[in-house]
Amino acid sequence: MQGVRLLVGTRKGGFVLTSDETRGRWDVRGPLFGAEVYHMQGSSSDPDRVYAAICSSWSGVVIQRSGDGGRSWHPVGNEFAYADGSTTHQDFSGEQQPWKFRRVWHIEPAPDDWPVPGGGEAVVAGAEDAALFVSGDGGTSWTELSALRKHPSHLRWMPGAGGLCLHTILFDPMRPQRLYVAISAAGVFRSDDAGASWRPMNRGLSAKYLPEEQPEVGYCVHKVTMHPDRPNVLFMQKHYGVYRSDDAGESWRDVSGDLPSNFGFPIAVHPHEPDTVYVVPIASDEEHYPPEGALRVYRSRDGGGNWEPLTRGLPDQHCYVNVLRDAMATDRLDPCGVYFGTTGGQVYGSSDGGETWNLIVGYLPAVLSVEAQTLG
Repeated sequence: MQGVRLLVGTRKGGFVLTSDETRGRWDVRGPLFGAEVYHMQGSSSDPDRVYAAICSSWSGVVIQRSGDGGRSWHPVGNEFAYADGSTTHQDFSGEQQPWKFRRVWHIEPAPDDWPVPGGGEAVVAGAEDAALFVSGDGGTSWTELSALRKHPSHLRWMPGAGGLCLHTILFDPMRPQRLYVAISAAGVFRSDDAGASWRPMNRGLSAKYLPEEQPEVGYCVHKVTMHPDRPNVLFMQKHYGVYRSDDAGESWRDVSGDLPSNFGFPIAVHPHEPDTVYVVPIASDEEHYPPEGALRVYRSRDGGGNWEPLTRGLPDQHCYVNVLRDAMATDRLDPCGVYFGTTGGQVYGSSDGGETWNLIVGYLPAVLSVEAQTLG
């Protein structure tokens, strides 16, 4: 029997929401952990294995793992250490500062054939300050892939409003050693050798807030996504602009088109239609709420050429919430489900590709992340 499991991270704990294939009624389990949960993610090989990145003022950062779909949890690893402390990055004033580990923003299980030593599942974690860590034993021990942080451009990396965060990790399913990361505010980087070396992938992006028109790095990228069947095509929601790359990140073009605003945080791609993309615009970089107070998801069916508002079931006035970068996901059922969570604690879902929306749960803490696992 098919179904869906939503993994929801919030400011005050994690939640596991489950439903059958109708996605009409949902069981809500939580809050779990009693602390900030920046990201929860399911295993790529075991549907019952789930990871959670927890940040507590008492215990610091802890990775917890479940082997039964989120019913029970066990702390597995909290040792994150930079390979060395010799490098620095810019702060908001332009001064150079030493790196400091603050939290894990994103967890991503690696493909089965990814070249990582260890006896368990390979998992990669993106951190703040921007660094990439890998575990070869299912999250118990962690090693920095330090070539990224030592890239010659690192002296020009600086934090975005949310911090100097590595928030996106994408593996190319057709090229086992290729992966992408996105850092705010540095940009997109690609490795073709499993993290041993990196190249910036930012040509064609604009940065009107920087003195150079098109620098190598310095871009406040909010989120990047791809369709697994067409990994050379990437979609990005950036600080000012929705972008598309048709050459594996080598170049980008603006596809914001007729969106009401080119500012937003999340972006998601339809699981069965590689040219169908979803975004949630907000008014501006200073006004983090929907334009005119009307919550709308926008969909493009032609890869960013044209955008249409999806409004049925969403509040159309006096709505002043935001949807954060990791708080939107799709399932793999047919028709596909689309889900997002808000800073007001609402989780909305659509079981028909975005045509109609329903409030799944309405009184959670501020939602930081939403991931969808298709079961069965």
